[in-house]
Amino acid sequence: MSISTTRGDGGQTGLAGGIRVSKADLRVESYGTVDELNTFLGLARSSCQDPQITDWTETIQRTLFRLGSALATPPESKKQPPVITAEDVAMLTDLVHRMEAIEGILSDWSLPGAHPESAAFEVARTVCRRAERNVIRFVESGGVVKPEIIAYLNRLSDVIWLFGRLIEFNAGVDARLRDDTKIGPKWSRAW
Repeated sequence: MSISTTRGDGGQTGLAGGIRVSKADLRVESYGTVDELNTFLGLARSSCQDPQITDWTETIQRTLFRLGSALATPPESKKQPPVITAEDVAMLTDLVHRMEAIEGILSDWSLPGAHPESAAFEVARTVCRRAERNVIRFVESGGVVKPEIIAYLNRLSDVIWLFGRLIEFNAGVDARLRDDTKIGPKWSRAW
């Protein structure tokens, strides 16, 4: 058996449960972007030297496989979709609070690229935000997803951003966006 079935040569793909849709379908775009996010997180994890962050990232990647599968399973499918739970979201919220509690980690916005490992997480963060927008676009077009999926992606982008800050903080890298000689508002948690 080959992975090259040629069934997609006409521009359609199969959802969980065997339902065929266009490869340009918003559902496909949503779970495809989650797959892209998972890949970029894998790239970031592969270069990260912090064992705690790599462990957290691997756990998140495993959850993203479940999330992508949930997005790929339409309500009319005979297959039950995997579930993203409130506990999955709470795990990310806990990570946010743990990292925010580190004195000095939230001193300012950061300029991406000050450290190779944190820069890889910054790329993953922007893909996460796009995945979130795609899922919301899918929902606004009439698609149905569990609210925990959107909450998970929203919280995940915060976690990934903080991974970058933690890497820079631990490496002693100053990636602050603002110059201390200039006057401006302090960093705000309100995006």
